[in-house]
Amino acid sequence: MQNFIWKALLLLGISGAGRAQTYGTETVVITTSEGSLYIRLYTETPLHRANFISLAEKGTFDSLLLHRVINGFMIQGGDPLSKRAAPGDSLGHGDLGYMVPAEFNRKLIHTRGKLCAARESDDINPERGSSASQFYLVQGKKRTPEELKKYEDRINRARYLQVAAAFMKSEEGLALKKRYKSLKDSGAADSASVLNARIEERIRLRYEETPPFVFSEEERAAYASVGGTPHLDGTYTVFGEVVQGLEVIDRIAAVKTDKRDRPLKDIRMQVKILR
Repeated sequence: MQNFIWKALLLLGISGAGRAQTYGTETVVITTSEGSLYIRLYTETPLHRANFISLAEKGTFDSLLLHRVINGFMIQGGDPLSKRAAPGDSLGHGDLGYMVPAEFNRKLIHTRGKLCAARESDDINPERGSSASQFYLVQGKKRTPEELKKYEDRINRARYLQVAAAFMKSEEGLALKKRYKSLKDSGAADSASVLNARIEERIRLRYEETPPFVFSEEERAAYASVGGTPHLDGTYTVFGEVVQGLEVIDRIAAVKTDKRDRPLKDIRMQVKILR
């Protein structure tokens, strides 16, 4: 039956032809108590694709929970600690001891049904490397032009802060920071203010070396018609998409959860690769 569905998907033309991205030859099948999801992985993200296939073929995902569910946002799973977690246990902090380097691709955005890699926050993971095993599937909502403008501003602000943090860790930034502290400690407030303005100018120039993030007309149309989570674009790796079973995401997203967003009734998964 699974091989039949996989061949049917290819016959229907769901193979990446004419798309902004291309699919690999394999199909991922995530089976849950709420139904099955059929997912194709992108060739544009080879590290994530190879890692996910390897883990699936080893059975790493089997019997793990979809441990974090937020209706209107996403469903998340892949925490290795969830296999034997007791009811009420806090989940989401387990992993496999390594990260997958980020593979950001401007063509791959967080529209409904996308498969994406979870990760630690920027403050402890400035390179934005992906969790080896934890992933999420986007549910999201349809977005208005006004909302998308706010998300553009949010993404660009995050990019500015990342540029600033990188500059302040550079040789030049560390030297300027040391000089600024010396001026402040000596009571030379005016000179410190001038130096601070110089630091901000250096950060701004570095930031402006790359054009600001702006959604394309195609992306705006996709978020308006299909929906998604646009504020995550460019900061979390998108590496696949659901080609059959989107309604399963909705069913899982609608279950009752506790204060940590963990479903009150465990939802376990089995993950297989069809070739």
